[in-house]
Amino acid sequence: MHLILTGATGLVGSGVLDAMIKMKDVTKITILSRRPVRMAEDAKDPRINVIIHKDFEKYDPELLSRLKGASGCVWALGVSQTLVTKEEYWKITKDYALEASKAFETLASEQEPFNFVYVSGGGAMTQPGRFTALYARVKGETEMALAAMRRANPSYHANSVRPGYVDASKHDAIKPYIPVQSLLYRSLNPVIGPIIRHGAQFAWSPTQDLGRFLTEMAMGRYKDQFKAKDIQMEGEFPILENTAFRRLMGLDSK
Repeated sequence: MHLILTGATGLVGSGVLDAMIKMKDVTKITILSRRPVRMAEDAKDPRINVIIHKDFEKYDPELLSRLKGASGCVWALGVSQTLVTKEEYWKITKDYALEASKAFETLASEQEPFNFVYVSGGGAMTQPGRFTALYARVKGETEMALAAMRRANPSYHANSVRPGYVDASKHDAIKPYIPVQSLLYRSLNPVIGPIIRHGAQFAWSPTQDLGRFLTEMAMGRYKDQFKAKDIQMEGEFPILENTAFRRLMGLDSK
């Protein structure tokens, strides 16, 4: 199975890449990235093909021809709203994902649906209020736009997953490759991390499990398990909360 990955140099994307490499059912991995992906280079895996792609709002016929045959994508491309302007955050979080979706839906057919997995985030809101945080509003709007695309094209199986506290503390395979976190994060993590891991596991998203789950979603798995309280359905478009990911992966008993 041929899968596409974006955001491979980030925290979530690194976990996904590690999962894809370890899964024998994944026969080809195409990474779209602005820069070389060191983890992919070090893996020396012939299944991996890194395409340096500078403009995530444009997908020309030559690029799409190289993606032909792909059956799914994990869209892990993203940025913290604290690192860019409001306008840049809208573009990176929403516009990039939607432009990619418009391009990737051309890869879908009635016989071979395309699975687009949008990595959203806990707290995203499809019905934002006046005081909703920027990230929650933008991710929620992106989810609703993807839901509309799925309604218009039943062969384009877009969905969204909302991770919680993404944690690579026990994922040694990706530690050399994940981005350096901010000073504030490094200061708070030793305090917050243990609390979530032991006292609020419903919000815990270990990268090793999350990466595998997102990969399996891109492979079209779990489609018959979307009727649950922690999965919001917008038409046929499922939005999975972190508790749904944990439950489906067997991390929680309920």
